[in-house]
Amino acid sequence: MSSIAVLQARTNLSRLPGKVLLPLGVLPTVVLAARRAANTGRKVIVATSNEYTDDALVDLLNEYGVENFRGSLNNTLERITDALSGYSDETLVFRLTADNVFPDGKFLDEMERYFIENKLRYLNSNGLSSGLPYGVSAELMYLSDLRLSIELTSDVYDQEHVTPFIRRKYGENSFNEYASVNMSHYRATIDCFDDYIAIQSVLKNVSDPENIPLNELMARLKDAPFQPESKSPISKLVLGTVQLGLDYGINNTTGQPNQATAMALIKLAIVNGVTTLDTARAYGNSEKVIGKALQKGWHSRCNIITKLGLLDTCPSDATPEVVSAFVNASVFRSCTELNTQVIDVLMLHREHHRKAWNNAAWEALKELVNNNVIKALGVSIQSPEELISCLNDPLVEYIQLPFNILDWRWDEFIPAIRAEKLKRKLVIHTRSSFLQGLLMSNSVEMWGKSGADNPETIINWLENAKNLVNEDKLEHLCLGYCLSQDWIDGVVIGVETEDQLHSNIYVADNSIYSKKDFHSIINSRPKVSINVLNPSTWNT
Repeated sequence: MSSIAVLQARTNLSRLPGKVLLPLGVLPTVVLAARRAANTGRKVIVATSNEYTDDALVDLLNEYGVENFRGSLNNTLERITDALSGYSDETLVFRLTADNVFPDGKFLDEMERYFIENKLRYLNSNGLSSGLPYGVSAELMYLSDLRLSIELTSDVYDQEHVTPFIRRKYGENSFNEYASVNMSHYRATIDCFDDYIAIQSVLKNVSDPENIPLNELMARLKDAPFQPESKSPISKLVLGTVQLGLDYGINNTTGQPNQATAMALIKLAIVNGVTTLDTARAYGNSEKVIGKALQKGWHSRCNIITKLGLLDTCPSDATPEVVSAFVNASVFRSCTELNTQVIDVLMLHREHHRKAWNNAAWEALKELVNNNVIKALGVSIQSPEELISCLNDPLVEYIQLPFNILDWRWDEFIPAIRAEKLKRKLVIHTRSSFLQGLLMSNSVEMWGKSGADNPETIINWLENAKNLVNEDKLEHLCLGYCLSQDWIDGVVIGVETEDQLHSNIYVADNSIYSKKDFHSIINSRPKVSINVLNPSTWNT
């Protein structure tokens, strides 16, 4: 039984001009990827498109003596299968891409042995369970199954992504022999210019990039730029961006970050596993800041939640057509600022807008969902009453609510949230973990401005709770408490500085409290008034 590697490559001008043509170390990336896959003697074919935009790529491959095949631009499944027309059905086929230069022949040999020993029909090295960085990816299958896919599927998605039909038939079998490496949240691919800089740094001063072992490349990757500092992905953190659009927070002493700082914060969050950014039309120029920061390949690495404008100028007696115009203006302005054609999640900034104007605003948003302008709808709520109303609406897939270590209002409704999450898609995000920074303040005067009538008691209790769970800082206690809640899917945190974000990453990576700690905190928690929990009532 023989095996062959097919390496997909295209000159992707939309993401990184000529990225497979750029010199990486001493070789163009596509040549380096091909030679590393072949360095134990395996034959490699580079399959590219027959479009004129790939003429230069083919010239480059021919110059370096790399065998190549040209086929359909959009039907990649057909392109790969046609490239192997002269091979028998029992040929084992590795599918690789030119963006990923880490896999080598030895790694492919290990996958092949595992594949044969376990009598599999499909195997991949992707995903968290593999332990391998994103980009150390390969798929292995029989050529006969690729040919069967061609015969039995006409789905465009299947044709573009090559293996969905096979994965549905044989399952997502993962090669987990490297699970102990625990680097699945690292990134070793070249999808954008920042990726290119990172991989270039890995190969700096490497005299023989074709044969440097995979393990050594992964060790070098740990010191490369745009790599995580966390031990695992901190996907439960949601980066709140109100601070990136305006001065915000009673305890904010640094003000609104500039664009360069905002971009660094967003990239640092994404690199460490944050998958969601939270913004709103009402957050100053936050959407525009995000749109600029996510250019050149970063947008595909996260989802964006934004909120409908406040609609303050929409007349109370507006017709459905007028309301729809206001809604559309807000949504399409968000698309423009965020530099996207589709909003991942659109939330109502005010829950009462769901039924205002005889449901006209909500109906307008539903129409935008039907037209694929919005993927999912959500509501930002303020009270338990609003929570119950939204739980009863199956169109509300995302709910964001204020929650912190002092907030007792939600305790009796947590069972209802858990029950609803079992029935349908429901994502719960919380905000105000630090109560706009108030929870970290030991100023009696500042607590007094919030309406607290027992500032000293609250300050002392927070200090004792911090010591109870062995935390060094109050912000670690407050964030860790929220992250440890099993009914919460994401905790929105806002930052103004990289030091604050580093601190939050550390907490998300280390501070998960036990049920015993929970009970100790809740049972001793001082009761505060609703006004303290609602910053809009503070005397600031």
